[in-house]
Amino acid sequence: MDIKKIFSRFNISISPSQEEQFKKYYSFLVEENNKYNLTAITDENDVIYKHFLDSVLPKDEIGLGAKVIDIGSGAGFPAVPLKIMRPDLQITMVDSLNKRVNFLNALIEMLGLSETEAVHSRAEDFIKGKREFYDYAVARAVAPLNTLLEYLVPYLKIGGCCIIYKSQKLDEEIEIAKNALKILSVKFVKVLEFEYLGISRKILIAEKTGKTNEKYPRGKNLPKTKPL
Repeated sequence: MDIKKIFSRFNISISPSQEEQFKKYYSFLVEENNKYNLTAITDENDVIYKHFLDSVLPKDEIGLGAKVIDIGSGAGFPAVPLKIMRPDLQITMVDSLNKRVNFLNALIEMLGLSETEAVHSRAEDFIKGKREFYDYAVARAVAPLNTLLEYLVPYLKIGGCCIIYKSQKLDEEIEIAKNALKILSVKFVKVLEFEYLGISRKILIAEKTGKTNEKYPRGKNLPKTKPL
């Protein structure tokens, strides 16, 4: 595993202990993948680029000691790589499938990650008691921007930020999400752009500017079936 060399191409330094954590993460991911169906990407080089590197690209955008929630964590991306590179972060991962949460809990224990939890819940249910609680909300979920914003923004404190991982079609999604921005009191701050393995990666940073109406996120899958 040449993760140190790959990360260095993006000016990301990695310590020997962090490198060892990523090695353990990869081995455990591949080992457990047959049981949990976590990812279609299992080639070592692809996992380093498309999961590990991809997850940590915006690590310097997150404030020191921040509370971060990852909605739809799956196999732990981007939250676990971010935690490995930023041990100061307080991480909550939320996923609706219990088998994935079981994997995440085993992973947290194996890697010895402090202030990190995995929760079995839907985003619209876990919000109870956690509204406007987090500094950052992140998502790599494959869903339209207006849908993701409805799931993420209610969790943020005013002044907190969404970090949303997207690809080439981001400009189109931003246009479609204008109504969601207005309703949810969000403004776009910037877009980080990266390229690796011929893939164009865009990471959107959006700031919450005011309180979100408590009816959001809506239940009954409405953010997906009837997006704002």
